[in-house]
Amino acid sequence: MFMSKPLDIFITGATGFVGSALVARLSGEKVRITAAVLAGEGTGHLPEALRRVTVEPLSESSDYSHALGGADIVIHLAARVHVMHDTAKDPLQEFRKVNRYGTERLARQAAAAGVKRFVFMSTIGVNGNASGIRSFTGGDIPNPHNPYSVSKFEAELALREISRETGMEVVIVRAPLIYGPGNPGNFLSLLGHVAKGTPLPLACVANAKSFLYVDNLADALVCCATHPKAAGQTYLVSDGEDLSTPELLRRVAKGLGRPARLFPFPLPLMRLTGSLLGKSPAVERLLGSLRVDSSPIRRELGWSPPFTLDQGLEKTARWFKEKP
Repeated sequence: MFMSKPLDIFITGATGFVGSALVARLSGEKVRITAAVLAGEGTGHLPEALRRVTVEPLSESSDYSHALGGADIVIHLAARVHVMHDTAKDPLQEFRKVNRYGTERLARQAAAAGVKRFVFMSTIGVNGNASGIRSFTGGDIPNPHNPYSVSKFEAELALREISRETGMEVVIVRAPLIYGPGNPGNFLSLLGHVAKGTPLPLACVANAKSFLYVDNLADALVCCATHPKAAGQTYLVSDGEDLSTPELLRRVAKGLGRPARLFPFPLPLMRLTGSLLGKSPAVERLLGSLRVDSSPIRRELGWSPPFTLDQGLEKTARWFKEKP
């Protein structure tokens, strides 16, 4: 997969949840890794041999040209992600500053520096917030559903245009819910509820969701960065096994050595309650289906996830039990 000459890979967001897993995945390969880090950002958990370059936050005016010299590949993970209780007067514009304009500026500077391939971590939200009875595919008509996913979709369009103008290869990766040791956000909250034995009214939910273990994502990103056939493609990536919300909770509970305390509750009433409390998006994340078709990356690039979903959940549960 790797060339005889060691590749120089430039990673944004290298200190984050996905970035840390990607750096660990690449550490055994004959590559030169450059991590873009912000001033004051903690990097103690990254390998000492890793080259660190201090950069400014991404924006329409940020300058990364000094950090991109010699890079063959850029894997762009840094982003303004979902903000709980966002107080911005114009949330979409705030997301655009980083995710659209910042990405576009970084990509143009990468092309000018001679970067051959630009791998962009997008989101399944570009497809929509619910797949229904079918699975999302890379060829679906985009239906971004919130400011975050709109900004990511706009970045995808900008990258395609830059690729046409400059010849720099672009690969786009969209992922469903990502989980693993160190997981922030909703999955961490789910682990906490199961560990506490919180009764959850989800026994009647009959949906189907795709998930992605963070180390599987890291492996897929490496494949997209280095496989010749990945150029110009958009890939949806998952562990390959879809679960209902109750089944996910049962498997998480098994990993934690706890019972899954699920009880039946009428779903229309749950949706009504969520609407009255202003929590409809959170309720739909629990009740709706969101499946992705990851067969193209498997078929075209020969990629397969190194870890099963059960292995990923077990490793995540072990981390949760051992963390302070």
